[in-house]
Amino acid sequence: LERGTDRAVVHAMLPVYRRRAGSEDEDPSGAKLKAWVESTCQMVEFGFINYHKPESKPQVAIFWINQKGDKIPNGHIGWGEKRTNFMKTYLGHQFVFEDVQTGEVLLEHTIEFTGVRAIGEYRSSIEPGADKSSEVHDGVAGMWNSHFSVRRTFTELGFSKGRLPDDVFASMGAFNYNNDKYKSLEELTGVFLNTWEQDVKFIQIPWDLKVVWQTRIKELVEAWAGCDLENTDMYGLRRYDEGARLLTHVDRITTHAASVIINVAQGNLSQPWTVEVHDHADRLHEVVMEPGDIVYYESAKCLHGRNTPLTGNGAYYTNVFSHYRPTGDPEWYLRDNPDGTPDPLIDVGECELVGPPDAYSSGSVQCDDPRIGLHLSPSMFTAKSGEDLFHWWQRVGGGLSEEREGHHSEL
Repeated sequence: LERGTDRAVVHAMLPVYRRRAGSEDEDPSGAKLKAWVESTCQMVEFGFINYHKPESKPQVAIFWINQKGDKIPNGHIGWGEKRTNFMKTYLGHQFVFEDVQTGEVLLEHTIEFTGVRAIGEYRSSIEPGADKSSEVHDGVAGMWNSHFSVRRTFTELGFSKGRLPDDVFASMGAFNYNNDKYKSLEELTGVFLNTWEQDVKFIQIPWDLKVVWQTRIKELVEAWAGCDLENTDMYGLRRYDEGARLLTHVDRITTHAASVIINVAQGNLSQPWTVEVHDHADRLHEVVMEPGDIVYYESAKCLHGRNTPLTGNGAYYTNVFSHYRPTGDPEWYLRDNPDGTPDPLIDVGECELVGPPDAYSSGSVQCDDPRIGLHLSPSMFTAKSGEDLFHWWQRVGGGLSEEREGHHSEL
């Protein structure tokens, strides 16, 4: 059982942590069992990021402290996230980190769980009073054009909502709980996250754990997409805080064919922070997620974002993103749909708002064709240009006079 596992899923653990007692390969000495406990339960992967002295970006020296208390040199860490030093080590092992130039002790750390920790702090990107409207306008216009570059589709709508298996959710939750105190600012460029207004936090996933999670989730995504997939990228854990926004965009075309958003944790929200996904007819859907929920989406094809600010005193929202593409086909986006692929759902007949204008994922909009599902935005917004995406960003930003529910574009 991993430290930090939520009580609600304490019964669930990843297969790697399970071993059947009395299995055929046991020997009377118990040596194999001991070796399994040591390699699976006592050995962990831990990473260290060097953010020491961002103005000069020096290396940091690593020392392992042995049982006698001696400092054993263990290499150096270059500066920044891309040079994170992940190592296999054991619970209880101690490390010391020093400035290579001055010998100053920067950090002393005892290994308690799988995780990652920064030495120093990354700089904030907040620019008080900055006006990024022009960059936002050009950015979403570019994304509008990009989403037409993908020919192949996988599903009728381009997205769906599901649930993470309990054992994967338990592992992600434990990792987030244990490392929350070590989260650092995310290294970001561009305007698609409003980092000029609100910092975004990040907990980098160790390599081996990433492979376990991503490979397990791939089975779910393959069933949804209807084809064999290969792992391409997994990103997170990203923590958004009160005021965060994510502009409408599509993802990297060669690697992000079929993807999932995973909500690991959230709290203190004054209203749901919906993930916005445009279907194959560019109709806006707004999906409410709870911890452990997943949203499948064709992320290089379907525009998506969270343009409405995250609201609530001390609100936070932590996600993981996992991405896949058809096996062995980096040019998947140029292909025609294989036989048997569902046709994109374009014409759904007449639609009307039948529920409250602030109720999401509850069927507030109903159409002649019920395959449209429960998540159509009560705004009934359909994008028809990059300009429309920019105006949507303006309208739902929190400070504009036009109410969110006051606009009803034709579906």
